[in-house]
Amino acid sequence: MSKLGTIGARLHHGEIGYDFVKNRKLWYGISILITITAIVGLAVRGLHMGIEFEGGAVFTTPKNVAASVSQAEEYAEEASGHDAIVQQLGDGSLRIQVAGTGTQQSDRIKESLAEDLGVDAESINAELVGPSWGDQIANKAWQGLGIFLVLVVIYLAIAFEWRMAVAAFIALIHDITITVGVYALVGFEVTPGTVIGLLTILGYSLYDTVVVFDSLKEQTRGITKQSRWTYGEIANRSINSTLVRSVNTTVVALLPVAGLLFIGGGVLGAGMLNDISLSLFVGLAAGAYSSIFIATPLVADLKEREPEMKALRRRVLAKRAQAAARGDAEDPPYAEEASGRTAETAAAAAVSPASAARTADGAAEDTR
Repeated sequence: MSKLGTIGARLHHGEIGYDFVKNRKLWYGISILITITAIVGLAVRGLHMGIEFEGGAVFTTPKNVAASVSQAEEYAEEASGHDAIVQQLGDGSLRIQVAGTGTQQSDRIKESLAEDLGVDAESINAELVGPSWGDQIANKAWQGLGIFLVLVVIYLAIAFEWRMAVAAFIALIHDITITVGVYALVGFEVTPGTVIGLLTILGYSLYDTVVVFDSLKEQTRGITKQSRWTYGEIANRSINSTLVRSVNTTVVALLPVAGLLFIGGGVLGAGMLNDISLSLFVGLAAGAYSSIFIATPLVADLKEREPEMKALRRRVLAKRAQAAARGDAEDPPYAEEASGRTAETAAAAAVSPASAARTADGAAEDTR
């Protein structure tokens, strides 16, 4: 078995792990900081909306024109008085986008570009895009997003419970906010491809979250009938048992998207690939992060507020204290109360039976 496979098996059986639930406040703080940065970037810089949303003209030059991309951009901005976006296509032609132009201004820009580039005006293809079309796309996208979120919340509330639905909803909003904020900070153009990518990542984000929730649902059946684990500890074991699977799924999904973004869009200069690949790349990474560090710890927070879970926690801690006082490391070896340790230490010990045994041994020494 490979080393990664061995780690995955040990995580699944609870032999090793990281206490996500215990350290949830740290990850909540990091998420809040990232979200605030994204919101500030969105408020200060705003989104660079594409021509499909603002309206304007798109000019396509003949193949192998003499001007470079920067020169063509300068020519277009001088002719139109607006910012221009120029992309070099695979056949050597240039695609020049100028926002906020009408029919008459488009003809004038076309003539000016032909003169500056040294080509015949008839060889430049000009297309006008109206802003109403972009408004329709945006409205449909918002409607689709709203319907998706409502259906997700209803499904999770029925299949699992309302606390999981709330946690998944918060995680999805977290992912959308970060992705949109990155677009504002980076300054990439927002096109219909961006909208498609944004809607696509929601499914990926939800997938990992549901996998952990399903594991948690199975492991917490009849939880109040035992006194070995608290709800937060079982939630943490659920995250660790699916951790390698989540990481592998995310890495496999990110590799082709990274190829589109960094090689296709960056090295090869296919700028149109950036529209969808950036939203996918950021969204996939944010989705994996939120499903591991945000969604399930939120469920544990909400669940442990219930009277039944509070009573269970008291029974678990009392039993561990009694076991530690007897020096009994067999069932179950936790004694944070008897030795002055906190309940959070118990949750950390629940991640690893081996570390739990060491905790009990130390507790037994303290009580002698």
